[in-house]
Amino acid sequence: MFRYRLPAGPGAGGFGRSPAAVRASGAAWIHNIEYYMGANPCQRAADTAVDIMNAKLKQSVVRSWTGPGGYRQVLAVGIPLVMSMISNTIMQFTDRVFLSNYSLETIAAALPAGIASFLFISFFMGVGEYVSVFVAQYTGAGRHERVGAALWQGIWFCLPAWVILASLGLLAETIFGFSGHAPHVVELEVTYFRILSMGAGFAVLSAVLSCFYSGRGMTKAVMLVNMAGMLINVPLDYFLIYGVGPFPEMGIAGAGLATVMGGAMPCVLFAFLIFRQENERLFRIRSAWRPDMELLRRLMRYGLPGGIQFFLDMFAVTFFIFVVGRLGTTELAATNIIMSLDSVAFLPCVGLQIAVSILVGQYIGAGKPDHGARATRHAAHLGMLYMGSLGVLYVFAPEPILHLFRPMDMTPEQFLPVEHMGVIMLRFVAAYSVLDALVLVYSGALKGAGDTRFVMWTILASSLGVMIVPLYVSIAFFRIDYIVPWTIFFSYALTLATVFAIRFHQGRWREMRVIEESTAPATLATAATSGKPHSGAAEPVAEPAATSVTESESESGAGSVADVEPRPERDKNSKGQGK
Repeated sequence: MFRYRLPAGPGAGGFGRSPAAVRASGAAWIHNIEYYMGANPCQRAADTAVDIMNAKLKQSVVRSWTGPGGYRQVLAVGIPLVMSMISNTIMQFTDRVFLSNYSLETIAAALPAGIASFLFISFFMGVGEYVSVFVAQYTGAGRHERVGAALWQGIWFCLPAWVILASLGLLAETIFGFSGHAPHVVELEVTYFRILSMGAGFAVLSAVLSCFYSGRGMTKAVMLVNMAGMLINVPLDYFLIYGVGPFPEMGIAGAGLATVMGGAMPCVLFAFLIFRQENERLFRIRSAWRPDMELLRRLMRYGLPGGIQFFLDMFAVTFFIFVVGRLGTTELAATNIIMSLDSVAFLPCVGLQIAVSILVGQYIGAGKPDHGARATRHAAHLGMLYMGSLGVLYVFAPEPILHLFRPMDMTPEQFLPVEHMGVIMLRFVAAYSVLDALVLVYSGALKGAGDTRFVMWTILASSLGVMIVPLYVSIAFFRIDYIVPWTIFFSYALTLATVFAIRFHQGRWREMRVIEESTAPATLATAATSGKPHSGAAEPVAEPAATSVTESESESGAGSVADVEPRPERDKNSKGQGK
C-alpha cells in the first residue's frame, strides 16, 4: 500500500489547515490511488461502462444535430418554410373562424368552394413549384448562372395558367350544381369560387417566384414575404366580412376579396427583391428572360407529374368533402370545421416537405445522396413529433377548440350536434396526422430527386382505389353516417405512407437527376483562368466550387450546400485593362 505523507507547514495541520481537514484530504488521496490501482475493479469497470455509454450517447446526439442533413440543417431550412405555411394557416383559420361566426351557411359554403378553387390551382402550382428542384440541383452542382433561366421558365408557365384559372369562374354554377348541397349554400359557393378564380394567378406566380430563394435554401425571405401577405389578409378579412368602418359588409364575398389581395402582396414583394442588379450579376436573373425550350421541356417533364399528383390528391380531398356534404348541412359544417383544424397540423408540415425537396435536390446535384437520405430521416422525426403533439391536443381538449367556430347566432345547445360530430372527427385527425407527416416527407424527398412519376402514379391509384371509389360506392348503395367516410380517409393516408416509405428505402431515387448533364463547371473554371467569359455564363463568372463542403465542415456542421452563396471571381486581367 502506498504511504501518504501529510504535508508540513504552518499550523498543526500544515498550510494553515486543521488536522481533521488534512486527514480527510489524505483519505481522499488514498481512495483515489486504490481505485486506479485496481483495489475495486468491479466498481471501476461499471463506472467505465457508464462513461462509455454517456460518451457514445453524447456523440450520437451531436452527430445527429450537426453536419449535412442533420437536425440543425433541416430546421435552418425548414423552420422559415414552416413559418410561411403557418402564416397561410393563420389566414385560412381566421377566414374560417370569421365566416363561422358570421353564419352557419357561410362556413358550410366556404370550404367546398375554397377547396374546389385550390383543386384547380394545385395542378398549376405543383408544376410551377418544381422550379425549386431545378434551382436546388443547379445550386448543388455549382451552376449558378442557370438559376435565372430556370426561374423564368416558371414565370412563362404562369401566364397561360392564370388565363385558364380565371376562366373557370364561368363554370362555377355548373360545378356546384352537381354538389347536391342546399340551394342557398350553392349560391354562396358560386360567389366565393368566382372571386378566388379571378385572383388564382397570384397564388401560382407567388409560388414560382419563391423558388428563387427556397431552391437555394434561403428560406427566411420566403417566410417574411408570406407573413407580409398574412398581415394584409387577416385585417381585410375581418373588415370586409363584417363591414367595419368604411368597408361594406360583404360576407363570404369579402372573404374572397381579402384572400385575393393577400395573395397579390407576395408577388409584388418577391418581384422587388428578385430582379435586382446583384442577382443579375450572380444568377442572370434579368438577361435569361427568353424562353429556353430545352429547359422548359425538362420542367414540364418532371413538373407535370408533380402537378398531376397535387391535383389528384386535392381531388380526393375535395370529393371527400362533397360526399360528406350530401349527408346533411350539419355533417358538412362539422367536416369543414375539422378540415380547417386539420390544416393547422397539415400545412406547417408542408414546409418540412419543401425543405426536404430542397435539401435532397441540392445533395443530388452535388453528388451526395447519402446526405439527402439523412436529411429525410431527420425531417420525418420532426414531422411526426409535431403532428403527434397536435394529435394529443385534439384528443384530450377538443371542445374548447370546436367552440371557436360556433356562430354568433347559435346557442351552445344548437351547436351541440356539430360539436359531438367534431369530437369524433378530431380523433380521426389525431390518428392519421402522424401518417400525413410521413407521406409529406417521403414524397418530398422523392420529388426532390426527380422521382415524380412514381409519386403521381401512386397518388392516382390510391385516390381512385382507396378513396374515391369506396366513397362513391358507400354513398350510392348503402345508408352510411359520417364515420364511414372518415374511416376511408384514414385508410388513404395509411396506404400513401406505406408505399412512399417503401419506395424511399429502396433507394432508386439516389441515381436520379433533373438537370442536364454538363461539363459547365470545368469550362467555367477554364474561362475564369483565361479571363474570357464563357458564352453560357454571366460575367463575372460564378466560382463552381463555391458550394462544395469540406469534410471538416461536414463534421462540424459549419457548412452545407444549402447555405453557401456563390462568390463572383475577380477577372485577373481587370487591373491591367483599367490602366
